[in-house]
Amino acid sequence: MADTSSLLKNIKGDIVTRDHPDYDSAISRWAKNAERKAEIVVFVKDAQDVVLSLAYAKEANLPIAIRGGGHNAGGASSAEGGLVIDLGKYLNKVTIDAENKLGYVGGGALWGDVDREAIKYGLATVGGTVSHTGVGGLTVGGGYGWLSGRHRPYYRQPQADGTIRTANDTENSDLFWALRGGGSNFGIVTEFVYQLHTQRKTIFAGVAIFIPPQVKQLIEATKQWWDNVGIDEGMIQAGKPVIAVSFFYNGSVEEGRENFKAFFDIGPVADMTKERPYEELNTLTNPQVPHGNCYYLKGSSHTTPSEDLMTQVVGKAAEISNAGKFRSAFLFEYFSLEKVNSVPVSATAFRRDLSSNILMQLVWDGKYPERTGEARVVMKDMVDIVLKAQGMLNQGAQTAYTNYGHDIEMPAESYAHPSGDHQATGSLAAFASNYPRLQELKKKYDPQNIFNRWYPITPAA
Repeated sequence: MADTSSLLKNIKGDIVTRDHPDYDSAISRWAKNAERKAEIVVFVKDAQDVVLSLAYAKEANLPIAIRGGGHNAGGASSAEGGLVIDLGKYLNKVTIDAENKLGYVGGGALWGDVDREAIKYGLATVGGTVSHTGVGGLTVGGGYGWLSGRHRPYYRQPQADGTIRTANDTENSDLFWALRGGGSNFGIVTEFVYQLHTQRKTIFAGVAIFIPPQVKQLIEATKQWWDNVGIDEGMIQAGKPVIAVSFFYNGSVEEGRENFKAFFDIGPVADMTKERPYEELNTLTNPQVPHGNCYYLKGSSHTTPSEDLMTQVVGKAAEISNAGKFRSAFLFEYFSLEKVNSVPVSATAFRRDLSSNILMQLVWDGKYPERTGEARVVMKDMVDIVLKAQGMLNQGAQTAYTNYGHDIEMPAESYAHPSGDHQATGSLAAFASNYPRLQELKKKYDPQNIFNRWYPITPAA
């Protein structure tokens, strides 16, 4: 490993190497199987620290990774034998400009931080569905959530060449285009500015549990509701050995229960829905995805509610659970896509589909990260069920929402001389018709492909 003395002299933040007492916590991640043995972790204090860290990594020929919230199960925020630039310790502040409805958010902040601060002023923006997710990865990867499609961020970030740039509609607008869906391929975002929206301080939300004999009624109710879904409501149906349905309505408990009356008339075996503070919305699934477990994720598009598909996934989830090694869930997301699909595909790098997402998830004890390979095999069976029940989807639909990808890391031997072969399969499907333009911008902003941990983009020739 190269000497860190020159770096130590200039970095204002903290530097942690393998012999540091805080090393284990510095490389820890939400998913234990996403942890990698980095050579150096730099807890940066500002954009200039990021520039210095990048310069050092390039000089020492170290691969780099960016950690915001550390919530990527595939290891994109970790770097075996490399340098990790960690934004979470110092660049995590949230400042609300209530008059102009803007949120100034550090690249290392979590969505829970944003939710809690913004709602003090009766404001909110899209924040995923898990409050301990980092703002950075979710935003630059697309950013679906309960308030989906309502944000317009601005970014300030260091580039691979050491330049600190601001990106918005008028300044570096091509970079701004790439960042909205192009992920961490173009730099490290040290600050986001989100457009906030007026938000009532209480909402109707919670989980109700249904059992397998109720699948037919549940899907019938879902079809009728989904055909007329509004922009202020949403639902996630988790197919496990039972069906856990998370409801959201941006209104009172009376309005929410009336809106979802057909579902409650079925008679859930448990009902935890109620009117609750808005800031609790993105915490409701937190108990199901705590830090310290191992996770394996895959995403797919979802064409229409299906009794056959739900019956199959509930059966498969029970089979996996009974085998004892893994716990599984198939999460069917139902968010209004009106805002998302009202924007032309060419308007941002984020690939949009007319269909919703299915998140397939395997969870197991954090003591056994070596089971990831076995989880990959089990996941293939889960994916096959989803694809066959929907008449087989094209490759783009199979890739679905990019933040739900798992096997997206570039092999370690590819860092010095990145090859287009590994990148083509996942990245072409992920970005579809926007991929050629992303390649041109990669050539402009990161021709050496320094940023290559998440659906890596081959710079144009």
